[in-house]
Amino acid sequence: MKTIETEKFRILVAEHMGMCFGVEGAIHDVEKALRDGPATILGQLAHNPGVQERLTAGGAIDGKLGMRQALTKRVIITAHGASKRDRQRWETSGYEVLDTTCPLVRVAHRKLGELVEGGFFPVIVGKAGHVEVEGMRGDYPMSVVVLVEEDLDLIPDVKKVGVIAQTTQPVDEVRKLVRELRKRRPEVEVVYFDTVCRPTKDRQSSLYQLCRMSDFVLVVGGKNSNNTGKLTETAKRLGCQTRQVEGVRDVKVEWFSGVGVVGITAGTSTQVSDVEEVVKFMRECGQRG
Repeated sequence: MKTIETEKFRILVAEHMGMCFGVEGAIHDVEKALRDGPATILGQLAHNPGVQERLTAGGAIDGKLGMRQALTKRVIITAHGASKRDRQRWETSGYEVLDTTCPLVRVAHRKLGELVEGGFFPVIVGKAGHVEVEGMRGDYPMSVVVLVEEDLDLIPDVKKVGVIAQTTQPVDEVRKLVRELRKRRPEVEVVYFDTVCRPTKDRQSSLYQLCRMSDFVLVVGGKNSNNTGKLTETAKRLGCQTRQVEGVRDVKVEWFSGVGVVGITAGTSTQVSDVEEVVKFMRECGQRG
């Protein structure tokens, strides 16, 4: 953890935070592809407005996975992944498909398939409607998506249940739901594959440490970023004053009146430059008379 001392307060920067290798790899592959001409991105490559603007300036065209036609002959599947059905539909329609699905999202897809093949009813712990979750459900539409304990009632009366998770869910919350499912349905064979990605776990773990030492936590990341939102929710649940900001323009000086220690973290789709700008601004705020 990085510590910065100022006249007004101390700044702590989380050890693990910011953009993960899966998003970085997707951005790199798309920027490389755009050098050969425009391409249509079938969704938001990363839930980050700065990245979106940069790719648009480089020739990327906004699209949606479910649309029937694209303006370009090349289309790009985002890091959040897609179902085999959608991928094959674009390929058989004559489009050149660049698939930037995160390797760890691919693992989640594979584990879900193994559970279904093994005769287990599929359950996904995640946010209903999120692009990653919908990509998993695309090949297994019978899947039930759960996020809170009440959702467990949606699981039908079956003998075998297989559980995986959206890769950006807090792993402690996922395990809690699995324990509750086993408690409610002791007669059911429940198999759980931990598909929460290591970057998410590292950022959650670093956040716990940050909250123990901070009076106020700034979480940097896109408003529609699930993992950033989960960091914000967790910090609040741990009792920290917390604000989520997309960038330095969203930070308000008045938030830090009387604050002794400010912690800073960021979601897995947040650029390092965004965090650096926030840290620089906070350092300047702390030095002002």
